[in-house]
Amino acid sequence: MGVALTRSAQWTAAGYGTRTLEITPLNEVILKEIVMFVESFIYKHPQEAKYVFVEPLEWKTNLDPSAFESGYIVSETTVKSEEVDKDGQPLLFLSVPHIKIRSLGQLSRLLLIAKDRKLKEAQACIEANRDPVTKILGLDYNTVKEDTSTVNILDKITKDEDPESEIKMKVGMLLKQLDLHLLNHSLKHISLQICLNPTTVKNDIELLKHFSGKGEQTVLESIDYTSDYEFSNGCRAPPWRQIHGEICYVLVKPHDVETLCVTCSTEGVFLNGGKTEDEGEINYERKSEIYKDLVTFLKEKSAKFSENMSKQRKREERKKERKEKEKKKREKKKNEKKKREKKKRKKKKGEKKKGVGEGNKSKSKTKQNKTKQKRTTGEYLLILCTLSPLASPGSCPKSAEKIEEILSDSSSENEEDEEPPDRRQEANADLPSEYWQIQKLVKYLKGGNQTATVIALRSMKDFNLAQETCQLAIRDVGGLEVLINLLDTDEVKCKIGSLKILKEISHNPQIRRNIVDLGGLPVMVNILDSPHKSLKCLAAETIANVAKFRRARRAVRHHGGITKLVALLDCAQSSAKPAQSSLYDARDVEVARCGALALWSCSKSNANKEAIRQAGGIPLLAHLLKTSHENMLIPVVGTLQECASEENYRAAIKAERIIENLVKNLNSENEQLQEQCAMAIYQCAEDKETRDLVRLHGGLKPLASLLNNTDNKERLAAVTGAIWKCSISKENATKFREYEAIETLVGLLTDQPEEVLVNVVGALGECCQEYENRVLVRKCGGLQPLVNLLVGINQTLLVNVTKAVGACAVEPESMMIIDRLDGVRLLWSLLKNPHPDVKASAAWALCPCIQNAKDAGEMVRCLVGGLELIVNLLKSDNKEVLASVCAVITNIAKDQENLAVITDHGVNNDKLRRHLAEAISRCCMWGRNRVAFGEYKAVAPLVRYLKSNDLSEDVDNCITIHENGNGAVKLLLGMIGSSDHDLQEAAAGCISNIRRLALAIDKARYT
Repeated sequence: MGVALTRSAQWTAAGYGTRTLEITPLNEVILKEIVMFVESFIYKHPQEAKYVFVEPLEWKTNLDPSAFESGYIVSETTVKSEEVDKDGQPLLFLSVPHIKIRSLGQLSRLLLIAKDRKLKEAQACIEANRDPVTKILGLDYNTVKEDTSTVNILDKITKDEDPESEIKMKVGMLLKQLDLHLLNHSLKHISLQICLNPTTVKNDIELLKHFSGKGEQTVLESIDYTSDYEFSNGCRAPPWRQIHGEICYVLVKPHDVETLCVTCSTEGVFLNGGKTEDEGEINYERKSEIYKDLVTFLKEKSAKFSENMSKQRKREERKKERKEKEKKKREKKKNEKKKREKKKRKKKKGEKKKGVGEGNKSKSKTKQNKTKQKRTTGEYLLILCTLSPLASPGSCPKSAEKIEEILSDSSSENEEDEEPPDRRQEANADLPSEYWQIQKLVKYLKGGNQTATVIALRSMKDFNLAQETCQLAIRDVGGLEVLINLLDTDEVKCKIGSLKILKEISHNPQIRRNIVDLGGLPVMVNILDSPHKSLKCLAAETIANVAKFRRARRAVRHHGGITKLVALLDCAQSSAKPAQSSLYDARDVEVARCGALALWSCSKSNANKEAIRQAGGIPLLAHLLKTSHENMLIPVVGTLQECASEENYRAAIKAERIIENLVKNLNSENEQLQEQCAMAIYQCAEDKETRDLVRLHGGLKPLASLLNNTDNKERLAAVTGAIWKCSISKENATKFREYEAIETLVGLLTDQPEEVLVNVVGALGECCQEYENRVLVRKCGGLQPLVNLLVGINQTLLVNVTKAVGACAVEPESMMIIDRLDGVRLLWSLLKNPHPDVKASAAWALCPCIQNAKDAGEMVRCLVGGLELIVNLLKSDNKEVLASVCAVITNIAKDQENLAVITDHGVNNDKLRRHLAEAISRCCMWGRNRVAFGEYKAVAPLVRYLKSNDLSEDVDNCITIHENGNGAVKLLLGMIGSSDHDLQEAAAGCISNIRRLALAIDKARYT
């Protein structure tokens, strides 16, 4: 440990006797490893933990005597351990703030008592005891500590005549092992760091300069070097700083924070002490963590930079995409031009030959027709076997090539202009052989009889149709038109073969659009009425693949497909019981499954959701939920969760008692089924009754247990979403605490995709409405990651994070941590966010922060431009923003100095009343809000507002109230008879002002 602290740990150079550990990632890693070692020492090595140090470790602690409980003698200012050495001296002695510890066991217990402050205590101990190993083992250890040989250490210790030398030897070995571990760990950490060089730094700065300037769209206002002189090695730092690895110093002015003075070094980028006001010299001392590059540093320091940088990156990506598209278009036009020229040359060549062989043509044509008529099914089979990918090279006769040539000669007129297969293959050598084989099969589909068509379809099915080359080969030669035309025939085998191919290739987005353009969907919808169950299944599955985009879903609905697909669900009514397992029942289940699969794709359209409901789909889907077939349940639940976004569906889902089955299927082993059930609960749990049903049917426990499986991110997003919505009910939040879901949710606040984070933070925001859950989140270390998320750009995530932070700030201890983590400033900065929901949520979160801060007045004044920003928000048109801002100002105004400042900005009682009354008036336009305001006794203050200096004492306002006498004055007269004396007085005062104005007008009229 001694060598690691000397060689690996990074110390400041602040002067003699005052060197401290720098705030670096490497030091943090070393401290964490030491804490882990010491914390577990008492359990892993109980005998060695009792070893008494030669000299005590002494430092200044921040721990309070009240933190020590059993095993200690505690007074107001001192603490003594009950455990003592052979002389009766305590092994731990605290006299605030100085502490002395003389055993690893007591050191281990201290770290356990320190809890979340253990790293700070470890740092203070190491800084005060630069050579802790010597104090633990004695000065004799100092003579061998530079020698890394363990044998020498053991020899030195065993020479000691102390009867406890064996334990001392073991402690020495354990400390040596820790030292080696720290050195290896440090080396591994350093090897992972990426060193910067002058060229990289210069490129980054030049790039940022290119995107900087005035305007909201730029990433920065400005970025400049502090020195114009560049050394030959590319550095701009003075030579005496270059030896420390420093490259240059940059002044950066982001849009939303003050100018930053930044040091770029080989180790990374960090904030320095800035330029001194007097001499303009740079204070080189590091004031922040080290970041891997300039962009990462600025993203951490400026939310606006992070947002604009993301936008800029997207713009650059779009430009790149446009260039690539243009390049492809140019290449396509070039290739088409070459093809046309080639075709023209071939046509001219053919015309010359035509003049020579005109006389023989009629004879050969008659002969060809006879040959064509005599060709048998066996010959077609012989031809097609050469094209199947499953046929071996020697499985067909050598004459197959000749027969293929004959058949090619007898092709339809549409194919006469095509090049021979060998020439096309030479012209496009980069395409695989399957491409050309499939194109030949399509030709036979066009020209063959029924048997040949079926054989060609089967041969085509043998290819890997999931491969894009094979899919496009069918499309390029006109195979899609042929396959769709085959669906209009009366031959069931041809229909089945065609649908099997269309089902496979319709996974390709281009093919899907081509099928719709060629009118394939109406034909498939008509097949749904077929008595053949295999045809129904294939048609429904193909529709499910094709209906992945809006135009396709609309086409299905317009041609009556929704009603027919819902009817397919009825096929499995008699097969819901698992006991029936006949082939007929299995086919019925498959028909219903395919119908549900197609409805799942179609249900992404709101109009289709309504069509499914009107066609009676909900009772049928509810019935199918009782089946034991998992492959059936997935599309059924998928359809329900898509439709549950509509209020009508949620009511119907409750009526059909579907929630119970959804909860039951959460316990399935199938991950996709679990995901769809969780998503359905997420959609339905907007309603309190549904949330209660989920709890009553035992759905909360499986949801909590599914949080532990984090590999499947889609399922995790669905599960966390369901937990979020369910935790809106307090009873559910309590249950989640019992199931230890809160701790798991806190663990998911890092290293997760945004769709998961939105739900996790939303769930914590709801759970933290309860005191016990707030304490739990704090103890689990959840406040740090929550505050870190306040710098994001996702609107929904920001709304949820601000709500969660605001809920935690209700507790004073949590508020102290939030303030220390700069959470209040980050919340205040969100008031600049362009989204009204984010502004309002941030303002509501600030209310408990101001209420529970130790010195709220000073905290608010420290925020530069903060009061002006909050005052300007009173101009907002959004009622939620107005209401929340009024609440913030109410809390701010409790401090006299802040009240004076906001008054200087033009905010007075009447101005606040006006905006608050406007917010209330807008709220009263909805539901029972009017009644609610009455219940909360808001009417009397509103009437007193009528008496305000800027309302009823204003002439124009009095005239307005008087002109609306049938409304306002009658209401005021009624309020005079109220039992509330304040309300009586306010109403009477308002009428008095109106009456005085009327008398003044009469007097002016008659004189």
